[in-house]
Amino acid sequence: MNERDDEDPRPIDPRTGLPLPYRQQPGYYPGFSTLAQQQYWDPKTRSVILDRVHNVPTTRFFNEEQAQLLEAICARLLPQDDRDHAHRVPIVPQIDRRLADGDGDGYQYEDMPPDPDAYLSGLRAIDESAQTMFERRFVAATLPQQDELLRSLHDGKPLVAHETWQRMPVKRFWTLLLSDCVEAYYSHPYAWDEIGFGGPAYPRAYMRLENGEPETWEVDEVRYSWAAPPWSASAEASPPGEDDHYGSSGQGGSH
Repeated sequence: MNERDDEDPRPIDPRTGLPLPYRQQPGYYPGFSTLAQQQYWDPKTRSVILDRVHNVPTTRFFNEEQAQLLEAICARLLPQDDRDHAHRVPIVPQIDRRLADGDGDGYQYEDMPPDPDAYLSGLRAIDESAQTMFERRFVAATLPQQDELLRSLHDGKPLVAHETWQRMPVKRFWTLLLSDCVEAYYSHPYAWDEIGFGGPAYPRAYMRLENGEPETWEVDEVRYSWAAPPWSASAEASPPGEDDHYGSSGQGGSH
């Protein structure tokens, strides 16, 4: 039996103990569509946002093996297991585009290599660490094993003393990776639907700025119960440490 057979990654319905069905639109704002508001955006904004939906960048920086590895990592950092496949936000293509185009904040921490080098070194370290720990590559590891390895990087205590972490601080790499994932995800209209965000306020403004009142074209929040799979590391909440810092992409933050 495949080791993944018992690892349905979808959130669990606490009432039934069964995985929740796939959703076109996860979140607590059923029926809300940011794209339905596009007639109120200026032409340039509309063009940029629609491009994110309809023109997913092709891979130019990562090779096929590296892209598959990063896909597996991003799937654990920011799971989209409750989304149907047609409405999953493309995270890796946006990271690849940024690195291929050389986009960044224009500076880097003195103890970090440039972002492209940081990614290639970090991905190699994760894959080789998986082979040391589990005798298989990261993409072939079970989901709990993947969580275990990534959790150690989150904690700044890699379970394998890879030489990469002697040359590059693991927490800096973790911040770079997670920041890029979050930025790619929450810049997409499908993620905006999930959180009930109506999109750009220009030229139409947001008028109800007090007491959390929704605009007339927004929808009310409707919550539903869910829980992480019992084997998932995300089921264990932990407060951030004093030195945890999640800045902007490109290693942004204070020096």
